[in-house]
Amino acid sequence: MIHDSSASPLIFGGAAQSPRAALPVLPPLALYIHIPWCVRKCPYCDFNSHTASPVLPEEEYVDALLADLDQDLHAVYGRELSSIFFGGGTPSLFSAEALGRLLKGVEQRIPFASDIEITLEANPGTFEQEKFRAYRALGINRLSIGIQSFQEEKLKALGRIHNGDEAVRAAGMARQAGFDNFNLDLMHGLPDQSLDDALNDLRQAIALKPTHLSWYQLTLEPNTVFWNQPPTLPEDDTLWDIQEAGQALLAEHGYAQYEVSAYALPGRLARHNLNYWSFGDFIGIGAGAHGKLSHPDGRIVRTWKTRLPKDYLNPAKSFQAGEKALTNEELPFEFLMNALRLTEGVEARLYPERTGLPLESLAEGRREAEQSGLLQVEPSRLAATLRGQLFLNDLLQNFLT
Repeated sequence: MIHDSSASPLIFGGAAQSPRAALPVLPPLALYIHIPWCVRKCPYCDFNSHTASPVLPEEEYVDALLADLDQDLHAVYGRELSSIFFGGGTPSLFSAEALGRLLKGVEQRIPFASDIEITLEANPGTFEQEKFRAYRALGINRLSIGIQSFQEEKLKALGRIHNGDEAVRAAGMARQAGFDNFNLDLMHGLPDQSLDDALNDLRQAIALKPTHLSWYQLTLEPNTVFWNQPPTLPEDDTLWDIQEAGQALLAEHGYAQYEVSAYALPGRLARHNLNYWSFGDFIGIGAGAHGKLSHPDGRIVRTWKTRLPKDYLNPAKSFQAGEKALTNEELPFEFLMNALRLTEGVEARLYPERTGLPLESLAEGRREAEQSGLLQVEPSRLAATLRGQLFLNDLLQNFLT
């Protein structure tokens, strides 16, 4: 498949910049692969997902993904992949054969770290036991299963295609297929949800013994059905009670919160997401995928790919829809909006290492945030206080220029 790289203009951000220091060490490199199809679009979902036709264009899409990756290789020559994440959409709609060909093609182009983490998103009802075993045999060693709730009425309200029993069986299937590392996605603050409802969902998830839980509040996003036809959500007091009681329950069972909505057993933090939150690098391939790559000369560039699958598969169109070099003025906010989501923050030395800017460039914002009680007074770390974690947007305002 040949795509015309000049078919779509590139977008570059900002005027000429004052020089930044060369990056002494490039950050870890990850790969995000977007599979844009779902059985059905959920009413709350604002991701780039599209209802699948009866027959998916697996072969054509894998060809396109590898051709897309080929166009990014010049920027990562000599580096290795620390993690791969198949996101969507519903990547588990693809056959093991298609994903195997894709992984083999990726490894032929970029070497894998010896301990690479490879995660696949899956939904109950879109797989069977043999499919899971085949995924595991490919080297995929982590699953992220989209449960959202175990309660029938809540699943129906969310537009999910699985039921509670299928959600429970999915975790068992994962373990039987050889996955000793898997995440469950669970939502709270659902339509008409009570505190007991939310905690019962959480107890059921904990009983399945996942190594990782993504437990996050439903929010109404623009360009979704829920945005235009909002359901009745719990009152703020109930939402706060759910948050407090749920965090206590997770901690009681050994799940440490390390990010706004991420909880893990010891040693089971999601390495792919940690890399993202600590301003690591990632190639993004697939319809609508985003990427961020650092260059030794100090340039840091964000990219985004053609969004619609039909355009992404069209040889006359470019894979890349645009790119933007981050300016010196944008970098403090860009770095901190990710790093400060981590409950422990990051070591302060990462800021100059991964931006090429001196730590002193944050001095004024740090001072104001510390005086407001939003940022910890800790010279060797950049970390939000508990209050700062609750009011993260207010904290980040100190670093906007």
